[in-house]
Amino acid sequence: MDRRNFIRTGSLALLGSLAAPSFASPFGATGEKTAVAEAMNHFGVSEADLQKVLAAALEKGGDYADLFFEHTFSNYVGLRDGAVNRCNSNIDYGMGVRVLSGDQTGYAYVEEVTLPEMLKAARTAARIASGNKKVNPVALTEKPVKTNFYTVSTPWEGLLLKEKMPYLQRLNDKIFAADKRVQKVTASLTDDTSHILFCNSEGVTYYDYRPMVTMSAFCIMEENGKIENNYASRAYRKGSEFLTNDVVDVIAREAVDNTAKLFKAVKPKGGEMPVVMAAGGSGILLHEAIGHAFEADFNRKNISIFSDQLNKKICNENISVIDDGTIAFNRGSVNIDDEGNYGQKTYIVKNGVLNSYLHDRISAKHYGVSPTGNGRRQSFKNVPIPRMRVTYMESGNTTEEDIISSVKNGIYVNQFTNGQVQIGAGDFTFFVKSGYLIENGKLTQPVKDINIIGNGPKALAGITMVGNNLELDNGTWTCGKDGQGCPVTQGMPSALVSKLTVGGES
Repeated sequence: MDRRNFIRTGSLALLGSLAAPSFASPFGATGEKTAVAEAMNHFGVSEADLQKVLAAALEKGGDYADLFFEHTFSNYVGLRDGAVNRCNSNIDYGMGVRVLSGDQTGYAYVEEVTLPEMLKAARTAARIASGNKKVNPVALTEKPVKTNFYTVSTPWEGLLLKEKMPYLQRLNDKIFAADKRVQKVTASLTDDTSHILFCNSEGVTYYDYRPMVTMSAFCIMEENGKIENNYASRAYRKGSEFLTNDVVDVIAREAVDNTAKLFKAVKPKGGEMPVVMAAGGSGILLHEAIGHAFEADFNRKNISIFSDQLNKKICNENISVIDDGTIAFNRGSVNIDDEGNYGQKTYIVKNGVLNSYLHDRISAKHYGVSPTGNGRRQSFKNVPIPRMRVTYMESGNTTEEDIISSVKNGIYVNQFTNGQVQIGAGDFTFFVKSGYLIENGKLTQPVKDINIIGNGPKALAGITMVGNNLELDNGTWTCGKDGQGCPVTQGMPSALVSKLTVGGES
């Protein structure tokens, strides 16, 4: 598609889905065309064009090349001061060329998908990753989506802006009606739709239709001159069928409850103590403390503290940790990753033993194993790297009540906002928005705004009890790595970590 025609057709999305273009819905076999053939038509390329670009990418001696095409529509609607009064739309359109030659990676992208521009990108990537191989691209064979983990009933492009607005208005009104202390509400709804076309020099090609929706509410309340704030959100790979009164009511109730409990909260005394991680959002412990350290690029480069721990026992035998790309409608799920590998369920830790790293194509080749479907990228402007998807711990056999009652003095944490980790040392920190003191085996005073600090391997080894109440936190989590952001989800059952450092009052 040339830029002029792209801008003209793309403007339909910028008008807030005033019309549903012919390319709005997922492509599928029609009897005459396969999904890949329809996607090629959508991007204005032929199989002959793709073969020419792949051949150009390999002309400097690379041993592998792939092409990644993306067309993403993003629409945002916002509410402030009691009214829906903000909206914007964005379109990402282009393709990237990756060339591999041993440990070298060459990458270039273009935003004008024409054969001359694609050939320029291919030759740029080829010069970056030159080698001595003589590889020719093979004929393309479509790789079908075996199981669609995010089927869409109603595409977002078919929904008018005016049809979205009442849901944000209801969210605002429900929050104000729930508590007279509410002073201000901001809320937002963002929907994304991505068309992805991929092919490589080994003949693999696929098409994937990727929806995404996030709805969030931020609540500010005042009580006797004291002001508190908190939020609630939901994010899924769903179409506009996501919008229901039920999901609005759940977010409204959580936003109010999360904020109200902070009026009685204090900062606890800091120091080392037992920490009970609540089910759900506490999965940030897995993501930050150990998840990144299991990504295979860090281990291949001997950066991760787990680089020499594969197939060794690293924690209690009752602990199994999974990274899963196959959970229906989940924000972090993938039908096929950005390298052409099916999404799958991967046991990182199984019965206390480090079972597998999270692999992309490069690391899988290095270790002599199959990719795990973790090759992901932010957009066509980025190279794929090993990334988490949905990371969680399997349930144990203990109730949360029994876990709490086993702690004489400690802390219970249940809501988080962010975290970070040093991959090499394994040291991590994350910010706790809310929780409770544990005194003599019972939850007592609410706590807020504290940091939890620890070391990933030690924290994992220090988990002594695991609850039977696994939950996933379906919030708006986005993982940052190497300047790229990818949607992820995390979760876990309640668990007791025998000792972590709590940053509180001195």
